[in-house]
Amino acid sequence: MRPIGAFVLFVAITLLLRSTALSSLAARGIVLDALAFCTVVWALRHGDTWGSSFGFTLGLVADLDSAHWLGRHALALSLLGYAVGRLSNTLVRESARTQFALIAVVTLAHQAWSATFELGGGIVGASWLLVQCLLASALTATVGTTLLTLARRLTGRPLFGYAPGTAAQG
Repeated sequence: MRPIGAFVLFVAITLLLRSTALSSLAARGIVLDALAFCTVVWALRHGDTWGSSFGFTLGLVADLDSAHWLGRHALALSLLGYAVGRLSNTLVRESARTQFALIAVVTLAHQAWSATFELGGGIVGASWLLVQCLLASALTATVGTTLLTLARRLTGRPLFGYAPGTAAQG
């Protein structure tokens, strides 16, 4: 599949998943941040330029889909996609520990950024939002790492390949 087709398809699947299955879990207090997870996966696979482009596009469409401030998700996800893409050149991308740490940190940053808009200027619910951010980060990282491990086992090959500029060692 052409890269732009995969890009559009991955954005559409992420938003569809977020607005259907994951919204019913969120109503029960179980937050899985599909936006952060998919941004990490795309940035690990395609690098910093495509990671920031994917994060921006996904965030902008998510903002248009919801009743949020326009650009709320787009800014955070584009910066996080760029950061993960830059780091992907120096990390062992196939390591489950690396994937867990990246997903956890990116989810925590995305949730904390989004939570600042929920406070509405008061700090009464700040401790509750902090707990929600930490819980979302732990759940998303656990489920995301499990999904990536299963995908790697099912395909029988690396999902992310080797960092650009390194020789494939076999």
